[in-house]
Amino acid sequence: MKMINKNTLKFLSDLKSNNSREWLEENKTRYVSAKSNLQDLAENLIDEIAQFDFHIARADLVASKCLTRINRDLRFAKDRTPYKTDFYIVLNKDGKNSVSAFYYLHIEPKNCFVGGGVYNPLPQQLTDIRREIESSFDEWQKIISADSFVQTFPSGINDSGRLKKVPRLFDSESPAAEFLKMKGFYTMQAISDKEITLPATFDKVIGGFKTAKPLVDFLNRAIHDDK
Repeated sequence: MKMINKNTLKFLSDLKSNNSREWLEENKTRYVSAKSNLQDLAENLIDEIAQFDFHIARADLVASKCLTRINRDLRFAKDRTPYKTDFYIVLNKDGKNSVSAFYYLHIEPKNCFVGGGVYNPLPQQLTDIRREIESSFDEWQKIISADSFVQTFPSGINDSGRLKKVPRLFDSESPAAEFLKMKGFYTMQAISDKEITLPATFDKVIGGFKTAKPLVDFLNRAIHDDK
C-alpha cells in the first residue's frame, strides 16, 4: 500500500523555507500533487478503519474532506506566514471539524506521528470527558495501561494544556486527579521520514489506529453517549 511520497515531504520542507503566496503559486503543481498523495492515502485509511470501527464504516467519509487546509488563520496571529507547513489526515466519524474523538496521521518533515483522541475539546465536552474518566476510572486505567497501548504510545496520554488544580466540579482527592487536570487527551506514535515513505508503514499506521480505538470509543461515549 502506498504511503507518503518523498516529493510530498520535500514540498513541505521547501514551503517552510519559502512561506509566501508567490512561492506557492509558482509551485502549485507540487502542491496539487502532494494533496493528491494525501487524499489517496486517506481513502485507503478510511477503507481499512471501516473494517474494525463501525462508526467510521457508516460515516461515509470523503477523503478530500479529511485533510486539513494549508491556509493559516491569520486573524489573530502574530506570525503572518500564510501557510501551514504540515498536513493532518483527520478521520473523525462526524467530520473533520466535529467535537468527536478521532484518529489522525500528522505529516511534517522530521515530525510525523500517528494517534487518536481529542486535542482541544470545548468546555462542555471537556467536562463530560472528565466526568467519564472519574466515574469509570478503572476502565480508563485498563485502556491506557494495556501492554499494546504502552508499547505503541510510550508517551501515554498527551494533553493540550493542564490545570494546576483539579477543577472545582471534581474531587481533588480523586484517583483520577492528574487526568482531571488535563485539557486534552490524545496519543502519539512517532514515524520517521524514511518510514512514512515505505509501503509497510501502512500496517503500522493501521496498528496505531487499532490500538487507539478503545481510547477513541471511551472519549466518544463521554461526549455523545456512543454505544
